[in-house]
Amino acid sequence: MEKQKYLFLTALLMAGEVLLITLLDYEMVDTHYSFDVLYCLPVLQAARLNAIHALRHSDSKLPVFIGILIAVIWSLSEAFIFMPDFPLEAFALNTFTRSVTFTVLGRVVTKLWLERNYARKDALTDLANRLEFFEKFEAEQLRSERSGKAYSLLFIDIDQFKMLNDDYGHRVGDAALKTISDILRDNSRKVDTLARIGGDEFAILLTETDRQSCEGLIDRIKSASENEFQKMGWQISLSIGYVTETGNKRSPDELLHEADTMMYAVKKSRS
Repeated sequence: MEKQKYLFLTALLMAGEVLLITLLDYEMVDTHYSFDVLYCLPVLQAARLNAIHALRHSDSKLPVFIGILIAVIWSLSEAFIFMPDFPLEAFALNTFTRSVTFTVLGRVVTKLWLERNYARKDALTDLANRLEFFEKFEAEQLRSERSGKAYSLLFIDIDQFKMLNDDYGHRVGDAALKTISDILRDNSRKVDTLARIGGDEFAILLTETDRQSCEGLIDRIKSASENEFQKMGWQISLSIGYVTETGNKRSPDELLHEADTMMYAVKKSRS
């Protein structure tokens, strides 16, 4: 619902911008001033909107549609101002060249936004990658140092994941990784940082979370994952290690290693 509201408000804003630019152009027709370049703004907004809300591998037509629409509006307003002396062939040529320009601009900006947004994302799960995770980790340590409040780190590994891939193929393996990512999202908060840091390894950085709350979250993740794996018929499970810390006395690598060591102890105890 929030996404739909955002899309509606953005579309309304772009429509208002096009109308305002058209009116400004009309008012300035007898002067040496031009606001034509401002028609690029709605195209740039459409490209950014596409990059934020569309799937990373999709080829959304939103910037193309907006670019062609604005090219038509621009050419129509231009023809209206100079009617009846504006030739039809000029209208057609202007509409075509402006459509091409706006389409290219929209696609280029969309790719730039996608590269910016996903340089720190895991391509399969859309979780943070190692780069973003460690940046958030260092920021959380500084916050904890100032506030004196604890934070926790979970290290999660998938048991029997290789067997799942061997038995059912990588497509099912990828589906399992996405399912686990969804389980982690559903059982964490927006302020927490979720990351895929290896092939079948995940980490969660829990801001302002003590040991007791951390253990409660682990129980919820295990329960949710067991139910989902059983429903899908996957013979896999999760091993989870954790550490709770305050401040930045130890580096992110040291804390991750401790949580990793605990995870392997859990895994070994179940084998």
